[in-house]
Amino acid sequence: MKKKQFKAESKKLLDLMVNSIYTHKEIFLREIISNASDAEDKLRFRLLTDNSEQASEEQKEELFIRIAPDKEARTITITDNGIGMTAEELENNLGVIARSGSQLFKTENADNKDVDIIGQFGVGFYAAFMVSDKVTVVSKAYGSEEANCWESEGADGFTVSSCEKEGHGTEITLHIKADTDEVNYSQYLEPYTLSALVKKYSNYIRYPIKMMMPESRPVEGKEGEYETVETDTVLNSMLPIWKKSKSEITKEEYDSFYKDAFHDYEEPLKVIHTKTEGSATFDALLFIPSHAPFDYYTKDYEKGLRLYSKGVLITEKCGDLLPDYFNFVRGLVDSEDLSLNISREMLQHDHQLKLIAKTISKKIRTELLKLLKDDREAYEKFFTAFGASLKFGVYNNYGADKDELKDLIMFKSSKEEKFVTLEEYTSRMPEEQKAIYYAASESVEKAKMLPQVDAALSKGYEVLFFTEYMDEFAARMLMSYNDKTFVNICSGEADLESDAEKEENETENKSNEELFAAMKEALGDKVSAVRFTHKLGSHPSCLTNEGFLSAEMEKVLNSMPGNNGAKAELVLEINAEHPIAEKLKTLYAEDKDKLSDYAKLLYNEARLIGGMSIEDPVEFSTLICSLM
Repeated sequence: MKKKQFKAESKKLLDLMVNSIYTHKEIFLREIISNASDAEDKLRFRLLTDNSEQASEEQKEELFIRIAPDKEARTITITDNGIGMTAEELENNLGVIARSGSQLFKTENADNKDVDIIGQFGVGFYAAFMVSDKVTVVSKAYGSEEANCWESEGADGFTVSSCEKEGHGTEITLHIKADTDEVNYSQYLEPYTLSALVKKYSNYIRYPIKMMMPESRPVEGKEGEYETVETDTVLNSMLPIWKKSKSEITKEEYDSFYKDAFHDYEEPLKVIHTKTEGSATFDALLFIPSHAPFDYYTKDYEKGLRLYSKGVLITEKCGDLLPDYFNFVRGLVDSEDLSLNISREMLQHDHQLKLIAKTISKKIRTELLKLLKDDREAYEKFFTAFGASLKFGVYNNYGADKDELKDLIMFKSSKEEKFVTLEEYTSRMPEEQKAIYYAASESVEKAKMLPQVDAALSKGYEVLFFTEYMDEFAARMLMSYNDKTFVNICSGEADLESDAEKEENETENKSNEELFAAMKEALGDKVSAVRFTHKLGSHPSCLTNEGFLSAEMEKVLNSMPGNNGAKAELVLEINAEHPIAEKLKTLYAEDKDKLSDYAKLLYNEARLIGGMSIEDPVEFSTLICSLM
């Protein structure tokens, strides 16, 4: 029997198929089962369009796929009773690498809605050579009396010869490689391993996948004794939950699927079950978890949705389906438009995948807005767990997604210290309030202590409390909401004084320029200026930042590895109505050395109130003791 050569590119191409396109050897079973499912689909289509007596009889028979491992012979045989192949089809479909009979069949029947074929590119069959040193294919086409055998040991070529076979369909036998130091090929001969692979990758193939499975049973008439028997077992569930109508699925079924599939002990906070048709056709079953996973805020956390093609798992976590700010979403997508035989590496460039990802992102946003409107308590629970991701999304990527997220983010507020949205905040602003005021600090409690917050509250202004490191960065990226700009309550931009107070400030500061110059000299580059203000109520002093960088932003930036040069431009403001103001004026006239000590003391006091650390605790302690 003369060996024929592969018609496509030679050994180098086959090596590429085996070693580059598929990164996991276990994928071989998925590929062969998918091909078998295609063969069943083709026969089902043929029977639907064939009115012969034989077709009527065939329709009564069960279509199935069978797996049969043989440890002694080191083989795995996968059998289907589908359409089968002629000698010519064996040579054309299996002898030409990257040619797909399934793709050709789909193209020829493009207008028929009953055609539902998984395979596309025709390279999947060659995944068998990742675990086999020889592959034998025995096939008999539907309606034919002749069977043929295709056999190959790899890139050196193949043979096709006549053989015997009962009934139509295809039988593929993989001769499993010997174990090496790197790979345990024998694991693929274990029934439980094969069963697990079917459940992982092919659980939702529409035809039953059968295998004889060992089962321990009590020995009849012998109490306490057990025997192992083999039972014919269907390994796959066939009908995925996401293919069912939403009206047919109970909340308990959704919750059970989520817990089992994603190993969570709590029910999901929200279920999003959607089907989309058009430029991107797919089913999606998404879940908003009720709590963050233990590793969510670590570098080990991996985002992504399970990706299926017609019920066949392509990848466990496809990160390209979710933007980073929705990385908390769990679930899956099943698309009819994606090619099964695409590798994980190539998948990220697939045009259809990008369309699906865009649609999913819009759907998640819509459902979160609906949750915010309909179930405030549930949304606040969600936001407590995952709000940081949304805020990160606002300023990440240069704010490209800020408009998508601005209505989803919330902040604690001075109004009852509850979460509020930006829409709620701006809708109840007093008419004379020109900006959205916020106070940035480590906690709500510390933010409330800021003198500037007292000043804002006394005017009836609501203040947002920014207590997470990304809050102020997100606000700076947003810049405004409903035409109201964000202003740090501790910045020079905060308009907390009346026109009369501003005029009085200008007069007093001008007449005390020499006093402030002396205090500025004592403090050096710690502050850019010293001045009086009328906004502090009973507080003696505060630090106000000028320019883009605030004191809280300085702390965040300098806490990052490799960054220690960020410096906010600070102004020491003294309460002109506090007794300390007159004391400073007296010291300038009578004791400039003590004035220097007072300047340092007031500066450190303002740092403490502002939630900042004292730069020289020893000096601060000495100053207090000397002034007592």
